[in-house]
Amino acid sequence: MPEEPLPVHVNREQLHAVEVPDRFETDGSFDIAVINHGQSVHVHLHLDDGLSEIATIEASNHFVDGESQRAVRVTVDGEGEATGTLKIAAAYGAETRYVTVRITEPEETQQTVEVDESLSKPQPREPESGGEGSGLASVVERPEFVVLVLGVVALAAATGVALLVDDVVVVGGALAVLVGVLVAVYIVLTG
Repeated sequence: MPEEPLPVHVNREQLHAVEVPDRFETDGSFDIAVINHGQSVHVHLHLDDGLSEIATIEASNHFVDGESQRAVRVTVDGEGEATGTLKIAAAYGAETRYVTVRITEPEETQQTVEVDESLSKPQPREPESGGEGSGLASVVERPEFVVLVLGVVALAAATGVALLVDDVVVVGGALAVLVGVLVAVYIVLTG
């Protein structure tokens, strides 16, 4: 059921006159639209016991300026159905009208999701762009950098040992490591 306000016309035909429909039906919270066609007026709203078990009005007394409109919220916060009377009085009871209000259970709607064949196929992945951890991942993906780093570490270790020991055999070994690193770099760069 669409949520339409309950219209209450005041001062339309004569001073303090109240015009309302005989019945109003809803399946949830709604607004009472108090439309004042004349001078400023006080409007009193009251739900009877049957309605007040599952619904509440934000306030019972409302001042409505002349030639203006005011919305008053009726909140349905209980479960179940209820039928009762809404009392509407203008000008401190000078005019009073009653509306039979029926609150029904909301209709259950089935929400379906359409699924087609494209969901069963793998979706293409977009390349990651500079997120966290992407520096190490890019080094591992390019083995030439790994070989270069390990070669520099091996060369530094061999040079350090050759300087500390100061022996011809160790210097020869350091030169062999240097040649090995240069050959590995050449293979990686050209291959």
